[in-house]
Amino acid sequence: MRSGCSGSAKPHRPGNFPWTAPVPQNEHVQTTSLDRALLAVFAIFGLNGMIFASWAARIPAAAEALGIGSAGVGVLLLFSAVGSVASLPLAGAVAQRVGTANAVRLGGLLASFAALVIAAGLAWTSIPLTAGGLLVFGAGIGLWDVAMNLEGTEVEHRLNRTVMPQFHAAFSGGAFVGAMIGAVLSAVGVSLPLHLIGIIVIAVVLVLLIPRAFLPDTPAPDHGEAAAKPSSFAAWKEGRTLLIGVVVLGAALTEGAANDWVAKATVDGLSSSETAGAVMFGVFVAAMTATRWFGARLIDRLGRVRALRLCMSASLVGLVLFVTAPSLWLAGIGVILWGIGAALGFPMGMSAAGDDPALAAGRVSVVSTLGYTAFFVGPPVLGFLGELWGLRNALLMVGAAILLSIIFAPAAAERRKHPHPAKDPAA
Repeated sequence: MRSGCSGSAKPHRPGNFPWTAPVPQNEHVQTTSLDRALLAVFAIFGLNGMIFASWAARIPAAAEALGIGSAGVGVLLLFSAVGSVASLPLAGAVAQRVGTANAVRLGGLLASFAALVIAAGLAWTSIPLTAGGLLVFGAGIGLWDVAMNLEGTEVEHRLNRTVMPQFHAAFSGGAFVGAMIGAVLSAVGVSLPLHLIGIIVIAVVLVLLIPRAFLPDTPAPDHGEAAAKPSSFAAWKEGRTLLIGVVVLGAALTEGAANDWVAKATVDGLSSSETAGAVMFGVFVAAMTATRWFGARLIDRLGRVRALRLCMSASLVGLVLFVTAPSLWLAGIGVILWGIGAALGFPMGMSAAGDDPALAAGRVSVVSTLGYTAFFVGPPVLGFLGELWGLRNALLMVGAAILLSIIFAPAAAERRKHPHPAKDPAA
């Protein structure tokens, strides 16, 4: 567990890019460490996105290699979902015990080992082996995801400014790179097993090296007020927190459905090539990345509620356009709107859950659990529906979740921040 800050006062670092701001000389060592940690978190988010997209962008190739349809792919994705959801409640405890850097390493190594198993399963046309690999892959990605978000939260706290949307933009940017790598390798005929093995080598090296720049873990302060903090489970009884969770659930399902099914829906619904499917997925991720990077200005100008409703409405329009488009280009416009709309719901939900620092841990835990459950479990269900109705038609079910996010968006409204406790006069 980390202490909240390194001193009685947090350094203020103005500017859009905090690592470029000048700092007093006596803060040089701490600032250098913080700058390195900031860049490391950006890199580890990007790497996580690239690893995830290396699988997601080539789901059609996996389906072809195993000779399965949408329902079969849905079963495989369910294994990945179970692994991720099962690891989420344990990830925080693991990070507290071994530190966020080691938790990221452990998650990355698990995911890399799992990718090797998946590659073997695809090469040997073994559905059980592939499913087992996806189970471990989901667990590794889930642990890695929670640990890097914890590190990102700590860096953001030390900077005393919001950077979490940019971290998520780094994830989306990494996913875009992974998708484009998948498209290129697909176009030149590189098999998915060989693709995964190459990604494994990159992942293992980087996941071991990058966390060296993370902030050092420090023991949690042993103060009497810690015992007075409410239980994290109390947040499950809070109506506002649960409604924020519903908002995030809709946003997460919107993103997760696109991650897992845009490529295959393009191939199946528009009779396009696997390469076109991978490119379409890349277009979605690119739209999300740009919106996450620049979206803070929109939130500041409109407020969370109006920004949420605008984004989710764009996502709904884009989803319907993608599903009904008769041509690849029109579907591409739909995917762009879908990506723009899906970009900010999750980060805004996290911000809303953390409005009160004293209660943030429990509330963020609730919202994250609901969001990630939808993100990982929803897409496999869509796969089963896709077998019955066609994959593009099944994606329309996501529209119901988007409507819920729009309806309950007021739950995420900004709340007046509680004043900080008075500082120690001796500080």
